[in-house]
Amino acid sequence: MLSAENQTGSKGAPSVSKGEGPKVLRAGFIPLVDASVLIAAAEFGFAAKEGLTLDLVKDVSWANVRDRLAFRQFDIAHMLSPMPVASMLGLGSNPSPTIAPFSLGKGGNAITLSVQLFERMREVGELSETATALENAKALAKVVQTMKAGGEALPTFGMTYPFSSHNYEFRYWLAAGGIDPDRDVKLVVVPPPLTSDALAAGGIDGFCVGAPWNMVASERGLGRIVAAKQDIWPSAPEKVIGMRPDWAQSHPEIVSRLLVALDAAARWCDEADNHDALAELLADARYIAAPVEIIRHVLAGEFSLDAKGNRRVIADYFTFHRGFANYPRPGHALWIYSQMIRWGQLEFSEAGMRAAATAYRPDLYRAALGAGPAESDIGIEGDRDGFRFMDGHVFDPSDIKAYVANFPVGSAQASGLDD
Repeated sequence: MLSAENQTGSKGAPSVSKGEGPKVLRAGFIPLVDASVLIAAAEFGFAAKEGLTLDLVKDVSWANVRDRLAFRQFDIAHMLSPMPVASMLGLGSNPSPTIAPFSLGKGGNAITLSVQLFERMREVGELSETATALENAKALAKVVQTMKAGGEALPTFGMTYPFSSHNYEFRYWLAAGGIDPDRDVKLVVVPPPLTSDALAAGGIDGFCVGAPWNMVASERGLGRIVAAKQDIWPSAPEKVIGMRPDWAQSHPEIVSRLLVALDAAARWCDEADNHDALAELLADARYIAAPVEIIRHVLAGEFSLDAKGNRRVIADYFTFHRGFANYPRPGHALWIYSQMIRWGQLEFSEAGMRAAATAYRPDLYRAALGAGPAESDIGIEGDRDGFRFMDGHVFDPSDIKAYVANFPVGSAQASGLDD
């Protein structure tokens, strides 16, 4: 159910007051395919089965979502996976405590560069149409070197929020190719639905964003998709359900019923037979307002890389439920924490590491659903390969300082690693 607020943009009062045991939950979201589980729970009866009504409020930016959750205009919110971690560390302009008891799945991001920039990469890098994400990054590094030598303006790239998977994945990809994200390019914040238009206007030279906006740009002939989230870190979390810890503590039964509803919706979203119905719903102007055929393709992992007909299929581009994709793993939070240190957003501390891990709440997930990964699975995937990234580095959540110090490219402001 979509709130009428979306037609007026007005801000309303919180749907419930503390301690009442709410049945109507106001939920903020951004128009992206990775909001599917929340939208499906509201529209296909999964929330109603648990005695809940999800009053969905479409918002325009992650900062708005963060603030409206903090100011109790939302009960829960569709959030970037690093946002609760940042909030528990006191980062950002309004760091109100936020926890994530449920992940909305894996996958969905990609990196798109302008057609003009990609053509320069092909000239200097001798790229094939099937070049890997790492080969593309290295070719871009050669172009950036040429631009710097010639005194050209450096490329400007868009990402969605400073504390986002997009920022950290984009930085990881750039650095793996030998590009310093803080010195060799300029990173700016662009709301997801505006990325394609910003690329068309020449305001940016590329972006990292969630579906369907990469495919929208490639279908318009504006950009070339050069890397997907799965290329950088196949196990990466994407969005989560965020809520205030005091609200969760006051309404434990409602939280449990909500997680049961979301789990059932995630299972439904994973079934390919349901993707036509899901795509039709998401394409509606109330939600994503993008062409239904593009949404169908991204749900199937079928990509038009550019307007020339080059295509790629990524198996499990979206995983909404399988493999405990909804489990909020503290190891994920700790990798996010490591990237905050790597890029100079904060210094390492034992207290900070503990605070980061508390942002993800597997205890609430297990209490609601009675299941989860094996207790031995305390890291990212439970085996060494699940810790491995595109450049061969392996994340060790037990030694974050050594992990961060081992990268040749990182922020000069990163400190506290030699204590």
